[in-house]
Amino acid sequence: MSEILEIIMIVSFGFSWPMNVIKSYKARTTKGKSLSFLFLIFFGYIAGIASKFTNEAYMAAFNQKWYVLFFYILNFLMVGTDLCLYFRNKNLDMQNSITL
Repeated sequence: MSEILEIIMIVSFGFSWPMNVIKSYKARTTKGKSLSFLFLIFFGYIAGIASKFTNEAYMAAFNQKWYVLFFYILNFLMVGTDLCLYFRNKNLDMQNSITL
């Protein structure tokens, strides 16, 4: 049951991050974004991925439960993309403030 709940959590986050990335891309600004929040989430996914690799029971059944790690990695990549967009948007904010 705990694995099903974990999958529900990861999939829920998985649906949220692409929408956030699209919003960041379109907004072209860092207003309303928190860099510390993004880094905290990014670090959390690193810890979650590491926990899977260090869990002997999970690794023993990896060929049947690989999809859990897949969603962790997918979410990690989405947060990484949002971090990259943050820095792009920060640069755009600085350019816009110079031209004003």
